Amino acid sequence: MGKLMSLFPLNRNFFAKEWRPTGRQGLVLDAIFISMLVFSLIRLTLALRVGGEADWTVGTLARATTLGLLYDFTVALLLTLPFGLLLMVLPERWIRSWIARALILLALGGWLFALLFDAAAEWLFWNEFSSRFNFIAVDYLIYTKEVIGNIRQSYPINWILGILGGLALSVAFLMRHRVMRHLTEPSTPRSRLAGFAIHALLATGLLMVVSGDARNAIPNAFAREIAGNGPFEFVRAFKNNELNYTRFYRTLPEDAVYARLREEMLLSGGKPLSTDPHDLRYQITAQGPEQRPNVVVVMMESMSADFMKTFGNPHHLTPTLDRLTQESLFFPNAFASGTRTVRGLEALTLSIPPTPGNAIVRRPHNEHLFSLASVFNSKGYVSTFLYGGYGYFDNMNDFFGHNGYTLIDRRAVDSNKIHHETIWGIADEDLYSKALETFDGYYATGKPFFAHIMTTSNHRPFTYPEGRIDIPSKSGRDGAVKYADWALGDFLNRAAEKSWFANTVFVIVADHQASAAGKTDLPLARYHIPLLLYAPHLIAPTRNERLIAQMDIAPTLLGLLNWSYISKFFGHDVNRLPPGRDHVLISTYQTVGYLEQDKLVILNPGKQVRIEAVDWPSLTTRPIATDPAMIKEAISVYEGASLAFKTGLLHELN
Repeated sequence: MGKLMSLFPLNRNFFAKEWRPTGRQGLVLDAIFISMLVFSLIRLTLALRVGGEADWTVGTLARATTLGLLYDFTVALLLTLPFGLLLMVLPERWIRSWIARALILLALGGWLFALLFDAAAEWLFWNEFSSRFNFIAVDYLIYTKEVIGNIRQSYPINWILGILGGLALSVAFLMRHRVMRHLTEPSTPRSRLAGFAIHALLATGLLMVVSGDARNAIPNAFAREIAGNGPFEFVRAFKNNELNYTRFYRTLPEDAVYARLREEMLLSGGKPLSTDPHDLRYQITAQGPEQRPNVVVVMMESMSADFMKTFGNPHHLTPTLDRLTQESLFFPNAFASGTRTVRGLEALTLSIPPTPGNAIVRRPHNEHLFSLASVFNSKGYVSTFLYGGYGYFDNMNDFFGHNGYTLIDRRAVDSNKIHHETIWGIADEDLYSKALETFDGYYATGKPFFAHIMTTSNHRPFTYPEGRIDIPSKSGRDGAVKYADWALGDFLNRAAEKSWFANTVFVIVADHQASAAGKTDLPLARYHIPLLLYAPHLIAPTRNERLIAQMDIAPTLLGLLNWSYISKFFGHDVNRLPPGRDHVLISTYQTVGYLEQDKLVILNPGKQVRIEAVDWPSLTTRPIATDPAMIKEAISVYEGASLAFKTGLLHELN
């Protein structure tokens, strides 16, 4: 016992209230304590911000707090390991030098700054995504130019960094006597080695047993996020940025999956081209003559349905969209596939479900897939993707360039013709001007055109050209929404003067909602988006109440054009679906859902499955008993899509 006690130098009165480990181990424990304190303050601040939205109960609070402290302690131990290693190996004679002590004190200030920077980053990230760090934060490491530029344009970053740095140095200065006291107390190499060994063993042991999935048992999504730890979730997201479906999710035998998948894909009347269940090709045969108009898809950044007066918003932010609901084929029950732009692009371009992890737009081996452009190109169209930013972001240029599209991004726009730009892209009106110029060129050649336009203005920092609307630039989301709506109206007005306008269909849709936050894993209200097909000379205004997913847009559009074609689309022409069989598939990066009629199947990692009942007027859900048949449908679609991509079955037609 005496030998064990000699490993750690302690205060003389071991059981006195003022007992504390001393020497270098005491300094390491101080760093651990400070880390725990900052992490706990972040959690408390976020909890106060969320308030009652987290549905706090005694049980929920206790679980979130206990798990949160466990995550915090694990991360604090891991993050302080390098500091502990440094203090262990430094010889006593170096520690006694004033230079070493000054450097250690400076290192402590840097450590404090890192913790405070994490706290500020988590606050700002929550402000944008209502979440702890996730795979979006991982992406931010890749696209540093856009992200850092966006942060600088959106926030007074120099002031923030200055305040954080000043606060960190001030705390380090106030702690200087305590730090020096720790450093002046002698310690033996043996005691330092033992202290570091215990530190390392405890850190690695906790890392092995602490599971990020433990907080999934908390039913409320806000409370679940609050229980987490930002750095812990960041590393977890980095490891799980692409999820293997068969490893993490409930599965069925492959033969059963492909058999059920074929039934699913043929729901709207297609005919298979072979008896091979792994052959996903099927023939769509239309009745009547084909229509061959130009088609322009306008995908509006973050344009939530609830911004519209049509869906109850009282602020008159979208007069153009609201007017177009009376002049278009309007789908009031349209839902986005996911919470990021790449999910919308994936769904509309490939007509597939949102498989877990990264969207296919950003995955390896995503070239030469069967796409909407494949169909248009087979009919003699020229297909183009136009983006207001730099297309290397989110791998857009590479994806569209290898899947049948000609690419036009901000590099193709004359700087003299740009009225305004942010780090994300040029103003929507300038992108539309480039689109009109491009369409005029196609029309002059006599070739019909299909174009997919992706806008950027409705994005933080919410700036745009002055004088367009009655809300000043950089005054918040409402202004960006209203400007995006104005720019759409201006684009359609200018297009109406073109010779090609009368023979053009405009598909107007959002990529995703402005926010995906909610109390549940998949809050339906946060996936509701506008969808309109506007062609005043071709399509009579009407309201289609069918439930429609983003992956259904391509086959529904082609059905309206009366096109016969060979397809591999997972989506359906909703006008040809049997009554009651319309369904939508929605997701976050790891939670996926299958919604049909009044039930939502939710699949989570860890092979977890549950069903929730849907209240359509409020778009809220509540847990109910399982439905084995519906669960099999959900699994077969998601597992089938994952297998099809992995095995190359989604490639273009041979």
